[in-house]
Amino acid sequence: MTAVAAPLREERTLGRRSMLSFAGSATSALLGFLLVVVLARFLGDADSGIVLQAIAVLMIALGFARFGMDSTAVWLLPRLADDQPQQVRATSWFLIAVSGVAGTVCAAAVWIGAALAAEANPSDPLPAAIRISAVLLPFAAMLLTSLAVSRALGRIAEYVLIGSVGLPAARLLAVLAAMLLGLTLSGVVLAWALPAAAALAIALAVVARQMRGLGYGRGARFFGTALPARTLGFAGPRVISAALEQMLLWISVLVVGAVAGPAAAGVYGAASRFVAAGMIVDSAIRVVFAPIFSRMQHRGAEHDVRELHRTATSWLVLFSAPVFILLAVFAPVALAVLGPDFVSGASTLAVMCLGALVAFLAGNVQTILLTAGRSGLAAINKAVVVAINVALIPPFVAAWGIVGAAWAWTIACVVDALLAWCEIRFVLRLRIAPAAGLFAFVVCLGSVGAPALLARLLLGPGFVGLVVAAGVGLALFAACGRLARARLRLPGGPRAPE
Repeated sequence: MTAVAAPLREERTLGRRSMLSFAGSATSALLGFLLVVVLARFLGDADSGIVLQAIAVLMIALGFARFGMDSTAVWLLPRLADDQPQQVRATSWFLIAVSGVAGTVCAAAVWIGAALAAEANPSDPLPAAIRISAVLLPFAAMLLTSLAVSRALGRIAEYVLIGSVGLPAARLLAVLAAMLLGLTLSGVVLAWALPAAAALAIALAVVARQMRGLGYGRGARFFGTALPARTLGFAGPRVISAALEQMLLWISVLVVGAVAGPAAAGVYGAASRFVAAGMIVDSAIRVVFAPIFSRMQHRGAEHDVRELHRTATSWLVLFSAPVFILLAVFAPVALAVLGPDFVSGASTLAVMCLGALVAFLAGNVQTILLTAGRSGLAAINKAVVVAINVALIPPFVAAWGIVGAAWAWTIACVVDALLAWCEIRFVLRLRIAPAAGLFAFVVCLGSVGAPALLARLLLGPGFVGLVVAAGVGLALFAACGRLARARLRLPGGPRAPE
């Protein structure tokens, strides 16, 4: 009875953590979407484009500023908890401190670069907005690492409440207050960046309390062991990889702004935020499953890794695809929420939804690659896909406008997933399923895709068509739940009798 109950309790715990993570990711996505709505409604496409470009620069810089310490925490700490629990405390604080130092250096570099850009073009408000907010990069870098430490050691609730709910809510309120007070665009960007400092203070208190609760005491020697070199050895490539990940998310906004102007950047940036909001399931699964992947690979449990990947991919596709299908088919309705100036991005949004769907079929392959310790391969992959994205945007935008930028991003995302899958198969020699999410995708196409296309043909791309498509699709999706049930079962040992 005990042998049966233990895996069942583990599965239920994993399910609860997944639901909590999903709820947090959904809340974060909703708040991020509301932020875009507020920017669009108050500032219009051109000024909101400037704010989004400033945020893009800061997010790319943050990829360097955290110095890979957040990913290192997720990879290393679960292993230390198994093998050297006395080193967890010192390693955790070392990771947080390194991200603070790196963040300070990065903030200085961004500030100097923005100051030089402001001197070259004093009338451009973008450099001033970047410069005034760059000072908060160390706080944001330490915040992300602190949250990663807490998550790596098993605490999901604090990660969700601080990072997924508290921070985006504070940013939304701060930006709204800045615009109601009539602050400049620089003030709006500063209002977006400032809540990271308060969130960091809370996160540090949580980590300190967590260390005491887990019994990771003082006294273990850290410097002079192999741990600092091991930590920095993994983090080195991850610095490049993390920065390039942010570039893949945000560089299109900057390049579109440079090629087609701030108004085009505003429309493209708004469309891309819809896609980012739709990735809530991907974020939720990665938050919960990454430490588990790391522990399984450390123990050599290849079968469990394959089964967990199959389950995670099925969940990812089954609960993400309906959102992206509806967004793609009824893109004009979604963008109309932001204002009439943004409806021109409907085709852009549809193409990006297609790219996300294709990439999701591979599952969390990047997570498996990173938790196997292959941060160097991940960095090479990101360098390749960012180079492809940046190279394709100018000619594609010249030929097809911002829709071309969406195609460039889509191609880059597909290449990213394909590279990671090939490396897992042929370098790690781990036989993960090449189409683990295909069954779930077929279910979504039949239950949601077909009614959505039919509703658009009969009722048009308006709000009524969207409501009908969503209602019918939800009913059919629920009816198909029994078919998909086997794909949602968690791996791991014997099950209780039903």
